[in-house]
Amino acid sequence: MLGDYRITGRRANEIAADIERAVGAGRLQPGAALPPLRDLAGELGVNPNTVAAAYRLLRDRGVIETAGRKGSRVRPRPVTTPRDQVRIPVPPGARDLSLGNPDPALLPALAPALAVAAATADRTPVLYGAPPADPALLALAGASFRADGAPEGELAVCSGSLDAIERVLTTQLRPGDTVAVEDPGWGSLLDLLPALGLRPVPVLLDDEGPLPASLAEALAAGARAAVVTVRAQNPTGAALTARRAAELRAVLAAHPETVLIEDDHGHGMVDQPYESLAVGPGGVLTLARWAVVRSASKAYGPDLRLAVMCGEPDVVARVLGRQRLDTGWVSLLLQHTVAELWRTDAAPAGRVAAAYRERRAALLAALAQRGIRAHGESGLNVWVPVPEESGVVAALVQHGWVVAPGARFRLQSPPGVRITVAELSPAEATRLAADLASVLGSAVGHSRLS
Repeated sequence: MLGDYRITGRRANEIAADIERAVGAGRLQPGAALPPLRDLAGELGVNPNTVAAAYRLLRDRGVIETAGRKGSRVRPRPVTTPRDQVRIPVPPGARDLSLGNPDPALLPALAPALAVAAATADRTPVLYGAPPADPALLALAGASFRADGAPEGELAVCSGSLDAIERVLTTQLRPGDTVAVEDPGWGSLLDLLPALGLRPVPVLLDDEGPLPASLAEALAAGARAAVVTVRAQNPTGAALTARRAAELRAVLAAHPETVLIEDDHGHGMVDQPYESLAVGPGGVLTLARWAVVRSASKAYGPDLRLAVMCGEPDVVARVLGRQRLDTGWVSLLLQHTVAELWRTDAAPAGRVAAAYRERRAALLAALAQRGIRAHGESGLNVWVPVPEESGVVAALVQHGWVVAPGARFRLQSPPGVRITVAELSPAEATRLAADLASVLGSAVGHSRLS
């Protein structure tokens, strides 16, 4: 069952740590079955309850999954092997279109904003006990949320979208709860959930966002929370339309206890309007517990680890309370910098969004001319369903293109590849489409996301 590897330990935490080290070192492969409780307890000379506690620790850590009488197995993607760490080598001269980064040429210059922020810090150094949020940043964020029709709520500053999402989930849910997530969806979120001891429930989507029937099925099956990307969905580029948002609000209204997190990481670099699921026409709230998260990473740079969250007051209070117990606050120097960028950015969001739209459109049109249907309504990426991922990815490398295999983003949805178009010129798009058509051969019409 375990090959040459033998589990060791006398206490639950020792047994769990030994197994997790073996998974991280590759001595226990994904899918490997663990010994039944009583068998391992007998081998180690401990009480079966000790082994049961160790297995619970591993399950809550996202290392293993249990299936009743079928026993316990190492998860297909344990949290010790994050999806985005599995990289495709980039040969010399090849174009790397796999990372999902924005175009550096479309990011604002940081030096002027950093200088203003540093001067502010010199005049008034931030000390312990200072307010945890920059009033100027909160004012800009609040005005942005109101202008877009987001629900009225309290604000919090977190260290990026994933940090904000994690804080909402950990303060609202318990290990073992299920969360409805898009499939295909953001790989980091799909890794985060098992690390928190939460179980993802896949929700299918198309270019307009999650499919209402699929979300309804996930909620009916017991999902206690739902994470929805409102635009620039990663990896497919899906963006909520007004029609789809209304349909999804109706689904959520039938499950008012659901915790809703809207991920609007595309704010500032897309031109599709924001469509809220938390509030409908007339400002009527869909749910009692909700949060909308907006990140600075795509519009201003990935190293600016900052997101502003607008949420229901109790949700935000719990997030801030937990934050005070660990990081304390997000650097005020960073907050001042982002506020200054937001206030003075010389590259308006409309121009940035138009550039990305042009690059997406060029690749989508070139693919369509060759009978290949792809998806990319908004954002930095185009998703291309393919019959089989590894062969397509390997063949494209031979042509000088490195793309991301869809396995990084999928739970149960069909295969695909993600192509980041942020720096792709129209001429390159034509060559890439021709090479992809050559790789796919006669396979055409791969148009479904699910």
